[in-house]
Amino acid sequence: MTDEAFSHRDRCAIAGIATTDFSRNSGRSDLTLALQASLAAIDDAGLVPGDIDGIVRCDLDLVRHNDLVHGLGIGDLAYMGDVSVGGVAPCAMVGQAVAAILAGMAKNVLVFRSLNGRSGRRYGRSSATQRTVGGNNTYDEFFAPYGLLTSGQIFALIAQRHMAEFGTTENELAQIALTCRARANANPGAQMHDRQLTIDDYLESRMIASPLRLFDFCLETDGACAVVVTSAERAKDGPQRPALIRAVAQGSPRNPQPGVQFPVLMRETITTLPAKATADRLYARAGMGPDEIDVAQLYDCFSITVLLQLEDFGFCAKGEGGPFVASGAIDLGGAIPINTSGGHLSDGYVHGMSHIVEAVRQIRGTSTSQVDGAETCLVTSTPLPPGSALILRGA
Repeated sequence: MTDEAFSHRDRCAIAGIATTDFSRNSGRSDLTLALQASLAAIDDAGLVPGDIDGIVRCDLDLVRHNDLVHGLGIGDLAYMGDVSVGGVAPCAMVGQAVAAILAGMAKNVLVFRSLNGRSGRRYGRSSATQRTVGGNNTYDEFFAPYGLLTSGQIFALIAQRHMAEFGTTENELAQIALTCRARANANPGAQMHDRQLTIDDYLESRMIASPLRLFDFCLETDGACAVVVTSAERAKDGPQRPALIRAVAQGSPRNPQPGVQFPVLMRETITTLPAKATADRLYARAGMGPDEIDVAQLYDCFSITVLLQLEDFGFCAKGEGGPFVASGAIDLGGAIPINTSGGHLSDGYVHGMSHIVEAVRQIRGTSTSQVDGAETCLVTSTPLPPGSALILRGA
């Protein structure tokens, strides 16, 4: 069956968006953050909590559907869904909302992510269960004895391989960090809004997992984001310009290896992420290609993931990511401006949900680093298998 059989082009839209403040210590519970972002997104869509009849969450979120139903005062929830883990979930969550609406199971679906990622659970730190036999029911126990305990170490090995195969340099990776920081400096809501970053700052920062330095790593953030997905027909009556959901896709590479993250290193090649399979499916469903994307919000848990996704989503050839970013192609005015709020590297790390919010801002024309004439925006949630992505366009 072809992708056309599943066509959902432009039939749904994101009508409301919101984030809380991003900080190192919110002083609030995950539920409070989720409620604040959700209420603001619902209001932004011109709705009231009683209009929401569907909720989709990330399965890592500590806030459950019934928590929001009770806290928001939703009278009757018709649909609830959970989607995947962490960074692979955001675009897929929007995709599930689209599916629920087109199937007639809900009319207005709230999609959210909330976490105290600095003052609470710190995702960049290994846990005690990872260092014990059993590996918390994953394949981690086969890697932990060799010192592989965190995501940063995995991506450091991937970066080393990319450098060895294609000659990528630390100065090229630096351009990704510097570009994201420049966008954050223009964004009053970014965690790194008032902290400039120079190439000397980058090169003098401490090495965390060679070749990745401090500024190659995403931030640890307390915060929440929420969006409201509805039909394109309903969205046009809202107070904001709708961001039409041109297409959504999920994917995994062939022979992805079992487990959560670490086994990806056992694949035949580790310089191509699930982004490639996801990109091919997404472009086919959207009926467009990379040359028709005006701006992109690329999942940047680490600088190397940006470089890999630029290649896998077709903005440059495999192995040419380094020279591509060094040319200024990802900056404002470049071939494909990226992460215009500052991204995970400099705005805030809310497992990719902030990328969707910023994509909608670009379509509305309200970003703090607005790309002139932006009518299409790619968002990726493709750090490691599996992955998801979407394309938004102006109504």
